[in-house]
Amino acid sequence: MKLTFFVSLLSTEEEEEELPTSILRDRSHIEETLRLASEEPASDYAAALQKLRKIYHTSIKPMEQAYKYNELRQHEISAYPGRTLGASATDGEITSKPMVLFLGPWSVGKSSMINYLLGLQDTPYQLYTGAEPTTSEFTVITYGEKIRSIEGIVMAADSSRSFSPLEKFGQNFLEKLVGIEMPHKLLERVTFVDTPGIIENRKQQERGYPFNDVCQWFIDRADLIFVVFDPTKLDVGLELEMLFRQLKGRESQIRIILNKADSLATQDLMRVYGALFWSLAPLINVTEPPRVYVSSFWPYEYEPDTSRDLFKREEISLLEDLNQVIENRLENKIAFIRQHGIRVRIHGLLVDRYVQTFKDKMSFFSDPELVFQEIVDDPDKFYIFKSILAKTNVSKFDLPNRDAYRDFFGINPITSFKPLSAQCSYMGGCLLDKIERAITAELPGLLSSITSGKNPSLSSCEATGCGEKPKNRYRRH
Repeated sequence: MKLTFFVSLLSTEEEEEELPTSILRDRSHIEETLRLASEEPASDYAAALQKLRKIYHTSIKPMEQAYKYNELRQHEISAYPGRTLGASATDGEITSKPMVLFLGPWSVGKSSMINYLLGLQDTPYQLYTGAEPTTSEFTVITYGEKIRSIEGIVMAADSSRSFSPLEKFGQNFLEKLVGIEMPHKLLERVTFVDTPGIIENRKQQERGYPFNDVCQWFIDRADLIFVVFDPTKLDVGLELEMLFRQLKGRESQIRIILNKADSLATQDLMRVYGALFWSLAPLINVTEPPRVYVSSFWPYEYEPDTSRDLFKREEISLLEDLNQVIENRLENKIAFIRQHGIRVRIHGLLVDRYVQTFKDKMSFFSDPELVFQEIVDDPDKFYIFKSILAKTNVSKFDLPNRDAYRDFFGINPITSFKPLSAQCSYMGGCLLDKIERAITAELPGLLSSITSGKNPSLSSCEATGCGEKPKNRYRRH
């Protein structure tokens, strides 16, 4: 910890009271940049979320359930770029706040940075920090009416928190998961996740739970990922290399932070900055590398004779990035559900094509198992995927891996699925019509109403659930 040494002794109580404030940094720019003093139109936001939930539950979820989308291999289920939705979305995932994830080696200042952003320094509620590895848990800091700590087993058991899928990583992990709730303006708009520091000389098995798999779960759901380094920990070992491998494809969410920059002279800082890029270059194989912020993110004043103006500008730039995620959270949520709907629609079309092909190839003397095994082993022979691209507005880049369907039909018999032409009812309509209407009209319309400042309130028919006569696109006239 940085200390300021005073040559003269303080003789009065008034001077003693001024000691802590003399070394603390002004935090007013944090509230200004993040606009914490401004009130949000809560009613408009709640109305939009209500409409979004309704669109999901009435137009997307029925096809998820009919074609067992949750059985598809997890890595095939992606949402908007850089984020993954669970196999079947929950209200907790739809209404959850943007998640900011802190990753990096041990004792580089991840917990100190959270303390600084939330103003927790020197309060009973600050995250513990130190020169030694201090954070051994995954700590989720979120909003609550009062300050309290929540055990991991409680978080996993509460489906409204959107952390229930973490139960699959076992009880050993849940003992290393803790939640902290506190009333804070920033936490009304965002959730912070602090992670255990990477220790290169420790084997994965010694943690007692699948560390990389847990990191992947949080990475897939994070809106912003801060990867923090300091000048003394720039080396890349196996665990850090694995972490960056997991971050592939999510470069737009990554922000690299070179923390504790005021501990170096300007010339040394330039060398360290170059060394950091040299270490990370083999791990980030993209044309445009992630942005690197150079500053000292903790509540104490910058060291004298350092580039404090530069550090302040870098800090404000990072805060603006964070504010952008907060400001766009509703738009991102709608795009997130729409992209998920596109994946569900493609899955439904593919399963329907498998079913139709199976029925076409079956004859009275055919062996059902042999026929379908031939279709699953070589779907290109029967134009399963090409037919989807030819007949529907589907991008080839959105198609799932063919091998995923070999596993999918291994646990779900083809005879358990109905073709899309049979998935219509008089009151409920056709599944394909509803999900296509959500993707092409309802969700874009909701997005437009938000960006144009209109109130996305429910219409009378939407509120009461008026039915309409379904149009069966497969009916022969």
